[in-house]
Amino acid sequence: MSSCPDVTTIYFSGSISSGRGDVEQYRRIVAALEARGYRVLAGAVAAARVGDGGEAGDPCAIFDRDLDWIAGADVVVAEVSMPSTGVGYELAAARYRYGIPIICLYRPAHTKRCSAMVAGDRGITLIEYTDETFEPMLERLAATLAALRNTPRTAPVTSPCQP
Repeated sequence: MSSCPDVTTIYFSGSISSGRGDVEQYRRIVAALEARGYRVLAGAVAAARVGDGGEAGDPCAIFDRDLDWIAGADVVVAEVSMPSTGVGYELAAARYRYGIPIICLYRPAHTKRCSAMVAGDRGITLIEYTDETFEPMLERLAATLAALRNTPRTAPVTSPCQP
């Protein structure tokens, strides 16, 4: 994956309470991004010690911390193959509250389809991949991040169909 240090902070989102079956996938993605010099805010998402019971701690403190991280990010990268209410909330906050670009990674073999709330939002970049195309997905992710490096944060969007 090529480097693009101009987009320095990535908030990485993935399922916790909806299932931890993809935690190793999350860890691989986060490690690849960090190896390229990105600052990745992943919290409990990529932590092997955190089960589907979630992160220990006060839910309000976790909520406030994560929203602060999202607000401070240049871009949100979310692995959305495992449907998750929390991930959807984070994506909506990033896009509609903060105007932050979003890249979603999705493996079609893991669910019947990607949620229309993600796939249908023209402002979200959706990258589909398989376990066999993980490395090419990382290259597409790097190219998408590179394209975003000169893209300023937009005003919060008011309609999901608005580009």
